[in-house]
Amino acid sequence: MIEVTPKAVAKIKQALSAHKLEGGLRLGVLGGGCSGLSYQFKFDQAPRVNDKVFEYDGVKVFVDPKSYLYLHGLTLDYQESLMQSGFVFENPNAKKSCGCGSSFVA
Repeated sequence: MIEVTPKAVAKIKQALSAHKLEGGLRLGVLGGGCSGLSYQFKFDQAPRVNDKVFEYDGVKVFVDPKSYLYLHGLTLDYQESLMQSGFVFENPNAKKSCGCGSSFVA
């Protein structure tokens, strides 16, 4: 299972609406980044044949089977502070991550 917090859902809805996009958010994992694996985060019009599809308050999240091995149990959050704001990946499968939070080692 992948969790998406209400704050993250609201920001995803806002982005989809602002760009007049339909479909959902694709979460994935790619090789690379300073820790070995990096998160992929983009909008997609429809799921692929073997994707796992999750839905949160009308927002669809697509995850390919290979990425799901690394993302199972992930919580996607959105945080705002005086210094920065953005999506935050809380991944229990990550043994180590980089300072920017966009790559990890599983």
